Amino acid sequence: MKKDVFTLLGGFLTALLFFFGTIGVSFDWFTTESINAFVIVVSAFVALVVNVYAVWKNTHVSLYFKQLLRKKKSQKK
Repeated sequence: MKKDVFTLLGGFLTALLFFFGTIGVSFDWFTTESINAFVIVVSAFVALVVNVYAVWKNTHVSLYFKQLLRKKKSQKK
């Protein structure tokens, strides 16, 4: 699904490029290569955010629950 979203983003930007070309507006930096590079950067950034969140969740949240379980066990005794 992630790949589909990034493909849609690239398709939208390419359609925007063609639209601008049709109405006579052109930017030197807005090319097919820059669109492909932007989609790669966005997908890499999303992967980075997901992985950072997973690392944070696995270290801090799981440690919190382990401490909570130890506390409950010590209260039962």
